[in-house]
Order: sequence, then C-alpha cells, then structure tokens
Amino acid sequence: MEFTLKTTIQYDVYAPTTFVFNIQVLKESVNQKIKSETLEVSPFLPYKEYSLKGSKTRFIKLQATEFIPFTINYQAQIDVSYKWVAKKKLLKNTPIFNLKNEIIPFLTPTRNCPSDKLMEFAFNLFGHITTDLEKTLAINEWIFNNIKYVSGSSDANTTAYDTLNIKEGVCKDFAHLGIALCRALNIPARYFTCYASNIVPPDIHACFEAYLGNSWIVFDPTRLANLNQLVKIADGKDGSEIAVATLFGNAFCTYMNIECSQTNGESDNTYPSEDFFISY
Repeated sequence: MEFTLKTTIQYDVYAPTTFVFNIQVLKESVNQKIKSETLEVSPFLPYKEYSLKGSKTRFIKLQATEFIPFTINYQAQIDVSYKWVAKKKLLKNTPIFNLKNEIIPFLTPTRNCPSDKLMEFAFNLFGHITTDLEKTLAINEWIFNNIKYVSGSSDANTTAYDTLNIKEGVCKDFAHLGIALCRALNIPARYFTCYASNIVPPDIHACFEAYLGNSWIVFDPTRLANLNQLVKIADGKDGSEIAVATLFGNAFCTYMNIECSQTNGESDNTYPSEDFFISY
C-alpha cells in the first residue's frame, strides 16, 4: 500500500531553544520504502538529522536562537508492506532465557511504564491465562473496555499507573498501560508511533507492540486505527524516548496539522484477525 503524508508544526519561540522532532518515518525497514520525502523549515533554522546507535529512528535536532515563530513541514510518499503472522506461530511462549539479548530491555520498568507497580493487578486479572498471546489479547480488550478515551486528559508526566487509577487517557496512555501490564507479566513490550490513515481528525497515533513468537506484533487498545493502515515512525521503551517534539528552552506550539492518506493498494477493517496478526 502507498501512503501520502503531510505534517506541519508551528512554534512561537520566546527564548533560545533547541528542539528534537520525531516526525520522519522509519528508514531502512523491510516493511517500508520511502519513495520521496522533503523536510523544510521556514524561516530557515539550522538543523541536523541523527539516529541513536542500534536504532533506525530518525530525529531532527533544530536550534532557534531568535525570538521568532517558525514552521517545520514534512511530506513523504511511503510504500508499506506489513506482515501477517499466523496465530499458531504465536501461541508458544518463549522463555526469557531464550530471548534475544536486545529484547531484554523491553521487560523492565520505565518512567512512563512502571510495570513493577502493576504486577499484583496484572497477575490477579491475567495471570491465570496460559499463553502470552492470550494474555496480551486480554490486556488489550480490558483497556478498551475500562479506560475512557478523553482528549487532553493527560500530559507528558502521566504514567501507566496514573492511567489505571483515573481510568481515562489518550492513545499514548492506552499504549503505556498495555506495555506496563505486558511487562508485569514478563511479556516484552514497546511503544510504537505511526501515521494512521483512518484517524479522525488525522494525528500521529500511538500503539504498542508485544514480542510474541519471535515477532513484534502490533496492538491498539484504543481501536481507533486500522492496524493494516499504519506508517511506522518509531519504536521505543516508552513515549518519552520517541516524543513527536521535545524542547529545551521556552517555546509554544501554536499549530499542528497531520495528514495521512492511502493512495493505492487494498485494505480492510479487520481488527484483529482471529487467525492472523500484524507485524511491522
């Protein structure tokens, strides 16, 4: 499938500020091919693209030293070919001892996903379930049925523990809670940001991935996105690692517009398939 992306973000700057943006799609992925892309800053401000060691996520580091507004525009055309994974391949649990070394960090608590605080709750609700896949499905279902989606109900400091207690949040909070509950049950899980073509109004969306049967399988406890119509931006231990924008200084976002449209290829609204699951 092919997608067209357009992102526009505007900031007013009140003091010298350095920004870190994470809006470009994942590069060097077997499931995504960048056909074309442009990134422009108006008026021009110095910026650099970088990636962390061992990561394919692309960040933009931008410096604003004058007290002027600026706009960053990103446009791209992306080919996406996600992978269907058969349910029967995911039903066998992988012992922690046999996990790849790079998967181990996705078992431990992080700032937004304090899984150590949720262990008793997770085991009481889901500990009796036999397979990690069925546990993850039950977690996903429980969050959808028990957490209310409320725009503006959280901020960057809201944790999965907070979301569990207040019973409301936005997509990042749903994802953080899914991650924390999976990790509390010794299931590796990570944060997943993407462009989603069917979100209304269009926005950068957050899901979570669980490591099952040696594959990262995507779940969306909000059920707002069609899982076969996503364009991956990044993955990380939680949202603090791959925030859309992080700033060091004094500035305020005055406008954000996200567009993601599917331009060709077949799609359906299957969520989730009873026999197959999606990996990006």
